[in-house]
Amino acid sequence: MQQKDKLVARRIYLYLGALFITSLVVSNLIFQKFFYWYPFGDATIFGAPLFEVSVGILPYPITFLITDLISEIFGKKKANQIVVAGIFASFFSLTIVYTANTVPATNWSPVNDELFTSVFGNTIIAVFASMMAYLLAQFVDIQIYHFWKNMTKGKYLWLRNNFSTFSSQFIDTLTVVTLLCSFGQIPWDRFTGLVISGFIFKIIIAFLDTPFLYLFVYILRKRFNLAIGQEIDQDA
Repeated sequence: MQQKDKLVARRIYLYLGALFITSLVVSNLIFQKFFYWYPFGDATIFGAPLFEVSVGILPYPITFLITDLISEIFGKKKANQIVVAGIFASFFSLTIVYTANTVPATNWSPVNDELFTSVFGNTIIAVFASMMAYLLAQFVDIQIYHFWKNMTKGKYLWLRNNFSTFSSQFIDTLTVVTLLCSFGQIPWDRFTGLVISGFIFKIIIAFLDTPFLYLFVYILRKRFNLAIGQEIDQDA
């Protein structure tokens, strides 16, 4: 690969990493707001509304799309590096939020201490729960993705994209809801509905993002003249 192409590849990897980390950090900060989504009418499951999910779930699937894209084009090592960087960024943002929460607000502050704590006070627990789930799910996603990539010799992109995402998203959803319920952030009577709703929601998103993965992989393969299954040099 020519030096110019290496610089372009590094820049693309940097931008993908920025999108990944932003999506991850934002999902942890906004998780406390929940909403209903009724694509199938007033459906319920185990007495809980179907698609009763946190807004934090909205940017989160983007992280799995990006790690799949990085895995496909840049390789397993680069994908794992992004995951580790995401963990560091999340805990660093947690430190900033914790510090901001301990600083007393002025009497004229538009956001007083009570309101700030109400919105961000549970972020520490949320980030811990999310990071435990995220760490496990992302590494599972990358491992399964490359397992199917090796098994299919680089073919059937849709297969490894969806199989890896389904497995990792179920682990992520189950783990984070279990931890949040255990820490008292969410009542246990919401557990089953949130796990099933969150998993189904993520499966739908995984199906919807498959065409985008194909598009981005096609563009990058064409740009760097990569054959099917071929990855950019780890040092690129």
